[in-house]
Amino acid sequence: MKKLISLLLALMMLAGTCAMAESVADLAKAAESMTHEELVAKALAEEGTFVVYGNTSRIVTAAEAFSALYNIPFEGSNLKDGEIYTKLETEINGKVKGADMVMIQDGASLQDIAIAGGYLVNFVPASVKDKVAESDQNPLIQQFINKTFIWNNLGENVPAITNVWQLTEPQFKGNIVFKAPDAEQVNMNFLVMLTNEEWSGKLAAAYKNLYGKDIELGDYENAGYKWIAEFLGNCVFGNSDTTLAEEVSQETAQGKLGLFVLSKLRSSSVYTENLTVGQYQAAETGTPIEPFSGFMYPMYAMLSANASRPYTAMLFIEYIMGADGFEPWGKSIGAYSGNSEIAPLEGDLPLADWKASLVMEDPEYILENYENVYAFVNMFLQ
Repeated sequence: MKKLISLLLALMMLAGTCAMAESVADLAKAAESMTHEELVAKALAEEGTFVVYGNTSRIVTAAEAFSALYNIPFEGSNLKDGEIYTKLETEINGKVKGADMVMIQDGASLQDIAIAGGYLVNFVPASVKDKVAESDQNPLIQQFINKTFIWNNLGENVPAITNVWQLTEPQFKGNIVFKAPDAEQVNMNFLVMLTNEEWSGKLAAAYKNLYGKDIELGDYENAGYKWIAEFLGNCVFGNSDTTLAEEVSQETAQGKLGLFVLSKLRSSSVYTENLTVGQYQAAETGTPIEPFSGFMYPMYAMLSANASRPYTAMLFIEYIMGADGFEPWGKSIGAYSGNSEIAPLEGDLPLADWKASLVMEDPEYILENYENVYAFVNMFLQ
């Protein structure tokens, strides 16, 4: 009898979870036609603390401004992607009050874990629907972030890079810094993308352009795998993009190059005058880095499936999709709003220019090929 009761309770909890997820999804669908004023009224009628999780430190700054604007109490947490997924699973399956809204990266994991698992719900505010590309609406992209080649410009041995195959040459052994791909999923996703037909083909063409001969693959499946192996073989791995930016900017780092988040140049501990951003130099000289100057990935804004303040979460998404809400990110280089009416910081390049020069994520390809590429990459991380 006790086993039967336990089973019935478990089924009731599961049914409650499904109903809750369906309820938030239904609310979100209906709210996509609401005006700003209607969303505000619905949000202010809700009670309790508004809870936000994000893998960006600036989510708390945005939430503080939002809280002050609408007099809504909030809690904000800056967490890693894996921590966010774990907390969502625990909260939703346990019917525990937790996040109302999350900002998260890594489109492949988002699709595979959070959306397929029913943990997150998409919402596109009516006020920005015509300002966001249709391809960026489901799941909703709040912004794009880029990691690009940046090098120390001091001394006589300045790494003037025009082709990524130069980074596989002996002089760069130990002189390239890169956040370990097993420490940040977007870095692994970037490497996975280089093995697809498009990018492996571009890498093969870039090799011929640089060396004047066809690439010899040996045991490598394609040029993507070969570049990954030789690039990682020259890298020194770190655990923080901020630390890597600081390291490359030092006077003692002559000849060093990094592949890290461009927006880290905002840090007061980074000596930006000692750094050259490869893509900026390429734009000035008209000589692009073949076939890419780094990679770019989206940051998504979504509702939690068991949000206790769903309308507040929707209003917050509308807020951070607008100019005022984007300010914590938009006041520095390296952040590009999903809202086409919000331009990058003056002096930065347009989003379209970055997209044309960077490797972009394809979640479907990453999911299908992740295991094979991960096993290959892992050989160079031991």
